[in-house]
Amino acid sequence: MYPRAPYRAALRLLTVAAITASSVLFPLFVRAEMATQLPPVNAFIDEVAIRDGFPVAALHALFDQVVLRPEIIEAITRPAEAKPWFEYRSLFLSPSRVEGGVAFWRANKEALALAEARYGVDPAVIVAILGVETRYGAKTGNYRVLEALTTLAFQYPRRAPFFREQLEAYLLLTHSEGIDPLLPKGSYAGAMGVPQFMPTSFRDFAVDFDGDGHRDLWSNPVDSIGSVANYLNRHGWQPHEPVAVSVDLGGMFDPAPLLGGLDQKPNLPLDKFRSLGLRPADAIAGNPMATLLRLDGPTSPEYWLCFENFYVITRYNHSPLYAMAVHELAREVAAGINNGKK
Repeated sequence: MYPRAPYRAALRLLTVAAITASSVLFPLFVRAEMATQLPPVNAFIDEVAIRDGFPVAALHALFDQVVLRPEIIEAITRPAEAKPWFEYRSLFLSPSRVEGGVAFWRANKEALALAEARYGVDPAVIVAILGVETRYGAKTGNYRVLEALTTLAFQYPRRAPFFREQLEAYLLLTHSEGIDPLLPKGSYAGAMGVPQFMPTSFRDFAVDFDGDGHRDLWSNPVDSIGSVANYLNRHGWQPHEPVAVSVDLGGMFDPAPLLGGLDQKPNLPLDKFRSLGLRPADAIAGNPMATLLRLDGPTSPEYWLCFENFYVITRYNHSPLYAMAVHELAREVAAGINNGKK
């Protein structure tokens, strides 16, 4: 976990360090500039100080040490989700990631069992999310969270309101958790810790799953497991229900009219798809609501029926590619666990 320190004291100490380091950092980022050179940043500081009760001088001292990073803007404009499915899949379904998931499950089997009992979420899905996000905590990001959020809040107009909300939430959570705000590192989008929670997700869904008094998503796998399970549960996870199943179109000429919407919310009962000749690869009990998803395979399209739990995974990351990678990695990891029991 990041060192815990009084907020104002941390700001004073880090001010000295930042001034010393600035002469080293600037040559490396020719186009970078200090955040407080932008008037909107200073206006935001003043607003947040009034709204949340922060000392305004302390906030200005903090943001005087924040460098706007142009490489963050470059990174967010070329996300992995822009790849076709067959390329995206290869990023996350490697043997090493499956083996890492099996090892993580075995090392944390008690916490995963407790999460399933308390929240009803399949342990394989929890493990897979942590595997897709950060390789089970091995790669949690190299950007200062404060700099990533500030850069996106003031230099990425398309989603500026969202990232300003996240920035304010980050200031509040580091204050409440006693974390130096300049220390945590994360993704280029400001996602944090093993499960890559955004600040508002940390605020709303992170849990102290081991009961030690702290919600530590950076170095405590137990809290990370419980927090992911809580997130999925709160978004409507259905215990013991399917996520997705591949389908044979059964000779259907044009499946396009049946394809689901962008949000992948199930929109038709499974029996409707069955009546049109679609044949699921695996038996699915009952008549759950489903949606038809088309993915780009290496030589031809793949078609999947996706259920409510698939939609819940897309609440974690809205990309259907992400949700499918989680689903397939979960199946591979679960198979590895089951094979080890034989």
